[in-house]
Amino acid sequence: MRHLLIVSLAALILGGCTQEQPVSKAMKAIDVEDIREEVQTLGSDRFLGRKPFTKGETLTLDYLEKKFRQIGLKPVKGSYYQRVPMVEVSVDPQEQMRFDTPQGEVRLDYRDEFVAFSRRLTEQVQLEDSPLVFAGYGIVAPQYNWNDYQGIDVEGKTVVVLVNDPGYGLQDTSFFKGNAMTYYGRWTYKYEEAARQGASGIIIVHKSGPAGYPWNVVLNGAVVPKLYLKPENGYQSRCAVEGWITTDAARKLFNRFGYGFDGLKRQAGQPGFKPRELDGRVHFEMTSQHRFAESRNIMGYIPGRERPDEVVIYSAHWDHLGVDPTLEGDSIYNGAVDNGTSLAWMLEIAEGFASLEKRPARSVMFFAPTAEEQGLLGSKYYAEHPRFPLTKTVANINNDLMLPYGRYKDVMVTGYGQSTLDDLLAEAAARHDRYIYPDPNPQTGMYYRSDHFPFAQKGVPALFARGNCHSREHGKEWARQKEQFWLENRYHDPSDEYNPQTWDLRGIRDDARLFFEVGYELARSQSFPRWKEGSEFKKVRQRMIQQSQP
Repeated sequence: MRHLLIVSLAALILGGCTQEQPVSKAMKAIDVEDIREEVQTLGSDRFLGRKPFTKGETLTLDYLEKKFRQIGLKPVKGSYYQRVPMVEVSVDPQEQMRFDTPQGEVRLDYRDEFVAFSRRLTEQVQLEDSPLVFAGYGIVAPQYNWNDYQGIDVEGKTVVVLVNDPGYGLQDTSFFKGNAMTYYGRWTYKYEEAARQGASGIIIVHKSGPAGYPWNVVLNGAVVPKLYLKPENGYQSRCAVEGWITTDAARKLFNRFGYGFDGLKRQAGQPGFKPRELDGRVHFEMTSQHRFAESRNIMGYIPGRERPDEVVIYSAHWDHLGVDPTLEGDSIYNGAVDNGTSLAWMLEIAEGFASLEKRPARSVMFFAPTAEEQGLLGSKYYAEHPRFPLTKTVANINNDLMLPYGRYKDVMVTGYGQSTLDDLLAEAAARHDRYIYPDPNPQTGMYYRSDHFPFAQKGVPALFARGNCHSREHGKEWARQKEQFWLENRYHDPSDEYNPQTWDLRGIRDDARLFFEVGYELARSQSFPRWKEGSEFKKVRQRMIQQSQP
C-alpha cells in the first residue's frame, strides 16, 4: 500500500484554478536567464574560488545574503548565518616516502606516486620504522560478516588498504551491495576505521574506477591546506599520517614484498580474507601548521503558514577550492559547475516559493553549507546543531555538480531505492515528460559524497537527483561522453569556468521547476516520507522518533 505522502500531484496541477495558478506562477519565476546570471557571477574570478577562511568566503556570503534578502527569505532563528568552528591545517611533507623491503629500499615520489597529510595538530608527525600491514579493503562490517582487521594488532603500524568495497565490479547484490559502493568503501570511513584500530598510518591505493575520480583530483585536494571541524583533542586519536598511493606505486611496492598486486587484490575480495603482515617498514615525516577560525553556513527560509516548526530543506554548498599560488597560469578554482550551477538551482527554487501568494503549511529552508569540498563539514555541523528539530525535518533535497549541457529526459537518482522520495519524484517527473534513472555508476559512492549524506546519517530522508544521462537532443551516449569529459578534464580543476559559447543551462531550469513541485507537495502534506526496507538509515529514523517521544 502506498504511503500517504505519495499523493498524485496531478490533483495539484490539474485540479482547478485555485491550485493551478500558484504553481504556474512559480514556474514562471524560475528563469534560465536568472540561472545564467547567477552561475556566471558565482563562477567568476571575483569570488577567488570561494574557499572558506579566505576573502572569497566573505565575498560569496555577502552575495548570497543579498540574494536571500532580495528573494524575501527570512533569517533562521534571527540570523542568516551559522558559525562553524574549524581548523585549517597546512603540511609540508618530505619529497619521498621510504620503504624497507626484503629486496631493498623503495622510494615513492610526492605528488607523482603518493600524497600524505595529517589531522593531528602538532608541529611534526612521522612514521619512523613503522611496520607495514596489508589490510585488504580496511573494512569492519558485522552485517556483512566482514573484518579485514581480524586476528591482527595494528597498533603503531601502517596499514595499506584498497579503495571501494569487495563487491566492486560484481553484480551480486547479496555481497555487500554488488557494484554499488557502501559507506565502507569511502576513504573517509577507511581513515576512521584505521584510527579505531590504533594504526599510526594508513595508505589507500588509488584507482580511478573504484575511487570515482582520477589521480589529479586526489592530488589537487591534498596539496592545498585542508579544513576540519574544530576538535576537542587535537585529533590525536587519528592516524598520524593519512595518504594515498597510485596503483603503479602499489605494484612496485608489493613486488618487492614478493606479491603480485593484482593477485593479492583478488584475494582481498574473497570472504575469509586475512590481513597480512608485510616484511617491511615505512619511514616518513612532515611538518604541520594550523590555525583556528570560523567559517559560516548560510540559510534563509519561508515560514510555514500552519506548521512552521516542520521544514523541507533544499541544499547546495557554496564553497570550492580557492586559489593555488603554486600553479602557473590560471590558479583560481572557480567552481562554476561545482557548485555554482546548484546554487543557481536552489536560488531559483527559492524564487518560485517566494512568488506564491499563499505560503505552504510547512516551512521551506534554503541552506548553503560551507566546506563540502573538505568533507561535508558545514552540513555535518548543521546536522549536529540543527536550527529545526531533525524529528520535524521532513526531507532534504540536495544538489551538487549539475552539468550545463542542455535539457534531459532522465532524472538520475543517486542512491535510488532509499526512500519514498523516489516515488514522489517519479510522479512529478512523468508530468514533465521525464523518467527516473538510477545512478548508472553507483560504484563511485556519490550518495556518500554530498551534503544530503549528513542528513541521511541522522535519519532524515534525503534526495540527490538531477538530469544527467539522457540528453533530449543528443541521446544517452552523447551525454555519457560529455560527463566523462567533464570529470576527466574539469572536475576540481581551474578550468571549471563558465563558458557562454558552449553552456546550455535550460536543463538546470527544468530541474529547478521539477524539484520545486516536489518540495511544494512536501510542504503542503501532513505526512512524512519514509526510508524503505533495506535502507541503512531506516532504523536511525525510527530510533530518533522513538527517543523524541515523551
